[in-house]
Amino acid sequence: MSEENDLRRDGWDLIHVYTRAEAIEDGVLIDVSETAREAGFRFPVAMTDAAWHKLIAVPPELGHQDEIGRLWDVLNVLLFSIRKSKDNSSEIRFRVSVLNEHEKLEEVEVKSLCGPGDNLEPVITIMLPDED
Repeated sequence: MSEENDLRRDGWDLIHVYTRAEAIEDGVLIDVSETAREAGFRFPVAMTDAAWHKLIAVPPELGHQDEIGRLWDVLNVLLFSIRKSKDNSSEIRFRVSVLNEHEKLEEVEVKSLCGPGDNLEPVITIMLPDED
């Protein structure tokens, strides 16, 4: 891996490197950048698998909902939360209401982190509060 070799040359003793691209390829992260761009985001956006299943995946009992609609809801709430934020923090916490498998509204706390991607470009990751 060239990134690994570059870091070794810079004096870092690496144990393991796991890139964002590898996490997306493995399904650990779900790339939602295309929809996020349509919603108004300027940076690539991905969600953790756990956040996807909690917020976006439609329980079988809710056949009248779809993943695209639920994704748009999450992205819009995040975009609103970013715009109303008064500080320049890289972490934004927000809440999203989703219908659960019992057809009841459940308010879910979510966080997003903006940080460096594989090539040090800004990227956003949406996750559950206990993830990092």
